[in-house]
Amino acid sequence: MLVEMEVDDGGVLFEDYFPSMMEGLGAEGFILELCHGFHLLMDVEKGLITLESLRRSTLQLGLQEMGDDELLWMLSEGDLDGDGALNQTEFCILMMRLSPGLMDQAPKMCTRVS
Repeated sequence: MLVEMEVDDGGVLFEDYFPSMMEGLGAEGFILELCHGFHLLMDVEKGLITLESLRRSTLQLGLQEMGDDELLWMLSEGDLDGDGALNQTEFCILMMRLSPGLMDQAPKMCTRVS
């Protein structure tokens, strides 16, 4: 499981499992898992995560309470090229940015590589 989600009156709450996944899978394994997540959410014909593919995914994930405004916000947060959808790279970058635990670990990981 990448992220545990709960819906309450204030919106969607996410539990960040990414740091433990990175530790357990290693960087390459973690990126592979993100790519699997992308493929679950994408529109197969377009090869992108679109508003329509997110709508379908919310039903499958039990998050049908999420409205189009929230889904459009999610897309806009990661849409780097301005096409209104997410490609695999944009999705992976967004997932990394949205993980406070991974962002906290980033300086340590860069220091180890140097």
